[in-house]
Amino acid sequence: MARMVVDPITRIEGHLRVEAQVDGGKISDAWSSGTMFRGIELIVRGRDPREAWLWTQRICAVCTMVHALASVRAVENALDIEVPDNARLVRNIISATQYVHDHIIHFYHLHALDWVDITGALKADPAKTSQLAQSISEWPVSSTAYFQGVQNRVKTLVESRQLSLFTSGYWGHPAYHLPPEVDLLAVAHYLQALEFQREFIRIHAVLGGKNPHLQSYLVGGMSTSLDPNEPDAPINPERIDFLVEVASKAKTFVDQVLIPDVLAVAGFYPEWFHLGAGPGNYLSYGAFPQGRIQDIGRYFLPRGVLLNNDLSKVYPVDPSKVAEYVAHSWYTYDQGNNVALPPAEGETHPKYTGPKPPYEFLNVEEKYSWLKAPRYDDRVMEVGPLSRMLVSYASGQPEVKALVDGALAKLKAPPAALFSTLGRVAARALETQLLANHLVGWIEQLRRNMDSGDLRIHNGEKWDPETWPRSARGYGLFEAPRGSLGHWVEIEDTLIKNYQIVVPTTWNAGPRDAKGRRGAYEVALLQTPIADPERPLEVLRTIHSFDPCLACAVHVLDAGGRTRARREI
Repeated sequence: MARMVVDPITRIEGHLRVEAQVDGGKISDAWSSGTMFRGIELIVRGRDPREAWLWTQRICAVCTMVHALASVRAVENALDIEVPDNARLVRNIISATQYVHDHIIHFYHLHALDWVDITGALKADPAKTSQLAQSISEWPVSSTAYFQGVQNRVKTLVESRQLSLFTSGYWGHPAYHLPPEVDLLAVAHYLQALEFQREFIRIHAVLGGKNPHLQSYLVGGMSTSLDPNEPDAPINPERIDFLVEVASKAKTFVDQVLIPDVLAVAGFYPEWFHLGAGPGNYLSYGAFPQGRIQDIGRYFLPRGVLLNNDLSKVYPVDPSKVAEYVAHSWYTYDQGNNVALPPAEGETHPKYTGPKPPYEFLNVEEKYSWLKAPRYDDRVMEVGPLSRMLVSYASGQPEVKALVDGALAKLKAPPAALFSTLGRVAARALETQLLANHLVGWIEQLRRNMDSGDLRIHNGEKWDPETWPRSARGYGLFEAPRGSLGHWVEIEDTLIKNYQIVVPTTWNAGPRDAKGRRGAYEVALLQTPIADPERPLEVLRTIHSFDPCLACAVHVLDAGGRTRARREI
């Protein structure tokens, strides 16, 4: 019997520690701990609610605009403000761009190295890699000479013994199964994806002024003006043409690089369609409204809840059923630590009671995480791309059904295979393709509105605080790339009295609740086989499949070489 510690989990945003009990070569129990305090909810108290989005989006520089959108939606909900159609479109375009950008970065730069052995690429035959690439895709950058050049770059890097970000990889691990030619293909596309993401995110620069942390959000709409007759306007016909060009290139990259790569890699790891299953309950707030935000039935990705892995019934979402426990979190509640408080009544009273560093293990029988434990209708939920695709699939969204059924047919897998580690990877890739397919269309909708003379992008009707009620409450729900995000605001005498945020990784990475029920990460790690406890690659595969974001823009580097994994007998 062994207790394994992985701290920090790398290739994520923020600070996460996982402890796991290993019995008979498999994980028998697991604990997920967020190891850093955030505190944004305390920072925005007493501030003008119209500026809350500026502060909350600084939670993270990877998630960037998602908190800005959830924040303005919360204030708009509290003050009953409807945004113009152009603002809806610009917000949807920005959000879809964030999805595509995030998902591609996640697969190639945060997750692919859990499946791809960099050193395996050195053993590949570049000619065979070229033949493979051309057999699965029309992507033009696939010559033997190109792959030979990539292999030479990897060889030079290895021989220099300065592996940079590849230094701590578990290269040669027995759980790596890809043929060398697929390793080389993936490494080459890893490098191409770096170039892609740099150019693609220029859409945010046009619509938001910068990335990360776009500057164009306003309560009531957006600040990016539309003017077809002004050459220096942020959005004019020339810039619309540019957005269409960039979005079209993104669709090509997704269709010809991302999707073939995901299918190729997944085909060599069929066992991972049976590992990593979460709690079986899935939540999606819905995304990309096609009309007013209140018209829930017109969301491009539907809102809904699935229970017990049952795809035959989609339940409606009631935001009042969201609540958070702190029984195993480093917080206290005035009513006691065993109650679950809805965010509208939420409290943020941090109180660290864990061991003083350095320490071997957390006291997991008590409090062991800075993350609360969210529950929906007192159920443990999973959120993220898999939840969105499953809810959309079960709701009969025709494009999602076609993409999912097509991918499952190629993988020769049933829908139940999606309830797994690789199911999350596949769902994220298919969602990327779905949104890349529609991004150009949404940009063209914006063009048509401008051509018709509709240039409204902000509703200033209730901008003056003197028009507000003395007190108001509201919430803003949004599907961030990593999952269901909610901001709750209470306004009193024109200032923020209380603010609560429940982020996707809190849903997934939260600890046990007062009833002892594991969070989604903790459930998903159960029964995971561990080939080498000193190199827990399998733990990284499942945790990374959720794309953790511990809601912070600060990364900690231990120049002394901190131990990443440890086994205690």
